[in-house]
Amino acid sequence: MQNEPIEVTLKVTAVFEQLNVPYLIGGSLASVLYGMVRTTQDADIIAEMRQEHTQPFVSTLEDEFYIDEEMITSSIHGNSSFNIIHRETFFKVDVFIPLPRPFLQSQLVRAQWQTFALETEVSAKFATPEDTILSKLEWFRLGGETSERQWRDILGVIKTRADKLDFAYLQKWAEEIQVSDLLERALQAS
Repeated sequence: MQNEPIEVTLKVTAVFEQLNVPYLIGGSLASVLYGMVRTTQDADIIAEMRQEHTQPFVSTLEDEFYIDEEMITSSIHGNSSFNIIHRETFFKVDVFIPLPRPFLQSQLVRAQWQTFALETEVSAKFATPEDTILSKLEWFRLGGETSERQWRDILGVIKTRADKLDFAYLQKWAEEIQVSDLLERALQAS
C-alpha cells in the first residue's frame, strides 16, 4: 500500500481515537489492503461523530487540512458526509456520518486493527474483508451497477481472500442489505 494515503488517513483516525469516536476505514483503502493494488484518490472513513466532537476535531486538524466546520456540523445533523483535504499532499479524506442500522453496528464491532510500519508503527481500524465486499456491493448497487472500479475491487477482495472469507456472514448480510444477487454474481465471476 502506498504510504501517502495511509499516512494522511491515520492522522484523521488518530483524532477519532483521541475523541473516542467509533470509526473504521473502508472503501478503496480497505479493498487495496485485502485485494488488488491500485491507486486511490481518497480515503473513506465511517465515523459516529456527534456535535460535541466537531470543535476538538477541527482544532486538532485545521493546521494540516482544509476543513469546514459548518460542513461537518451539517453532516452530523443530516447523517451525510464531509471531506477534508490534506494541505501538503491534497489527498482527500471523506468522512461518512452513518444512520444507525444493524449492518453498521456489525461492521464497527468486527473492524480489525491493521498495523503499518511507517516512521513508527501505527495502527487503525479497517473494515473486514467481508464488510468491504458488502459495502462495495451496496455502493455498486446505489451507483446503478456501472462502476467498473467498484466491481474490480469486489472481485479483487474475493479472489485474494477466498479461502479465508466467512461466506455465511456474507450471505446473511447480503440478504439483509438486498445485494444477494450481486454477491452471487461476484462469487461466480471470481
